[in-house]
Amino acid sequence: MTFVSLLPSAIARPSRSWRSLVVLGVALALAACASAPPPRPPAPAVVTPKPAAAAPVVSAPPARAELPPYAPLSEIATASAVPPPVTMLAAPLDIWDRIRRGLAMPDLENDLVRDREQWYAARPDYFQRMTERSSRYLFHIVEEIERRNMPMELALLPFIESAFNPQAVSSARAAGMWQFMPATGESFDLKQNVFRDDRRDVLASTRAALDYLEQLHTRFGDWHLALAAYNWGQGNVNKAVTRNQAQGLPTSYTDLNMPQETRMYVPKLQAVKNLVARPEAFNVQLPAIGNHPFFDTVTLERDMDVALISSLSNVSERDFRTLNPSIKQPLVMAAGTPNILLPWDNAKVFEDRLKTFKGPLATWTAWTASATLSVAQVADQVGMSESELREVNNIPPRMKVKAGSSLLVRRSGTRDRDVSEFVADHAQLSLTPDIILKRSVVKARKGDNLAKLAQRYGVSPVSAAGWNRMSVNERLKPGQRVTLMLARPASVAVAEPRKSSRAQSRETVERETAQDRTEARSAKGRKVAAQRESKPEKARPGRKSTAVAKGSPKSGGKASAKASKTPRGEVKVAAANNKNGRKARRN
Repeated sequence: MTFVSLLPSAIARPSRSWRSLVVLGVALALAACASAPPPRPPAPAVVTPKPAAAAPVVSAPPARAELPPYAPLSEIATASAVPPPVTMLAAPLDIWDRIRRGLAMPDLENDLVRDREQWYAARPDYFQRMTERSSRYLFHIVEEIERRNMPMELALLPFIESAFNPQAVSSARAAGMWQFMPATGESFDLKQNVFRDDRRDVLASTRAALDYLEQLHTRFGDWHLALAAYNWGQGNVNKAVTRNQAQGLPTSYTDLNMPQETRMYVPKLQAVKNLVARPEAFNVQLPAIGNHPFFDTVTLERDMDVALISSLSNVSERDFRTLNPSIKQPLVMAAGTPNILLPWDNAKVFEDRLKTFKGPLATWTAWTASATLSVAQVADQVGMSESELREVNNIPPRMKVKAGSSLLVRRSGTRDRDVSEFVADHAQLSLTPDIILKRSVVKARKGDNLAKLAQRYGVSPVSAAGWNRMSVNERLKPGQRVTLMLARPASVAVAEPRKSSRAQSRETVERETAQDRTEARSAKGRKVAAQRESKPEKARPGRKSTAVAKGSPKSGGKASAKASKTPRGEVKVAAANNKNGRKARRN
């Protein structure tokens, strides 16, 4: 029934109640809603692929079934879910908390790690001193490691290398907090000269160490192998890896054949990492180190005395050198070390006082020797005492300064300029012994060999063997002549006139001939004396023997008291022996 068909009847019967019209209108509205067609779905867009490149085939997600409008709603319930890891927004409590958040290396678990854990835990005093020493440098190292996005275990590496002592020097000549060898330090632009050693510099050595570790990790692709190469050398680790690969063996850190020191290297670091991560598990107390910088960097534009910097900053010279351990001398050269480290609060005090300071900034400068000179000659030229010059430049006794050497001297009117960049970066002090070697001939004693004879005269047995074309342990006959080059003071040798080689050889022959004659006379005198003692003295013609005249029974009298005295002939022989002996001693 439609609205049009009902309308005439409604008009034809006006007598019906108006309510019928209202009901009719409601019925028509409901009929219109029920008969409305559903909306047509939009036509899919047609995409024409480009002929140049084929479109990738993407699997369409499964169509979700649409619920009918009369379907009941699902019940509301709780479900468990694991949230994804997020970066902690709260600031670290201290530097240890900051280190724990950045630990990223895989853990090493073996008996060596347990052994080192017990070793450190059994020495709480040592661990406390080591961690307290690190309080000056840890913040800077952590900042650099975070900036490079490296694992925070590397901040603990100086505990293993030097116990955070920037003045540490190993038996292999590795120096500084990160223990750089001289050649490795030079390859990473760490200057080493008579005035400074950048292997001890806090900023420079940290930069070089992290550069080196990044380079090693790039080469080996494994942090444990990179640490082994830092300790043992990348060439040695590469050979060990290649050897295992050739034998079909694994090439991880624990599978390589390494020296004991390198084998213990990563376990030591892992043990320190475990103590820092869980100090309560090992009954270890970590010192409170705030998560803020300990020092600030101050740039110098002029050379300055260390004593003046200490005075203006209210920092003792000892504390200053603790933060600036690369500076060897009492002078900071702006051309070589433009940046110095001062405690955070003292840096501002220093800068404010330096602006108003009116006196001289430096009383020292560098001086370069133009010729080889004795220390006394250098001291006379620079106007210093010899003792002060030796002490400041660490010159041992009986040494001369070679030409081209650079020394620290007092400033004066003609030497009042700052040290140049070349001298500050490349200064060297070369010394030579203040003696010369002179050819001497000595004689061997009974039971001597060449090594024993050389040791008696303070000469190297190897050098003595080369001078005489013998073996080092060759046995010598008593009286055998051996040539040695014996040291003589250069001052005495220079005072003598220089002689030609022919004159020197003639003088040596004459001296040896005179010595031989003296020894021959002495031997002859001893032989004559022995013969006279063994035989009775014969009476000379026309003269009676003293023994017969005064001591023989034929005299019929008592023996004279003179009979007990030495015969006249023996007295003469003894006098001759004494005379020859004195000559021999003089010669």
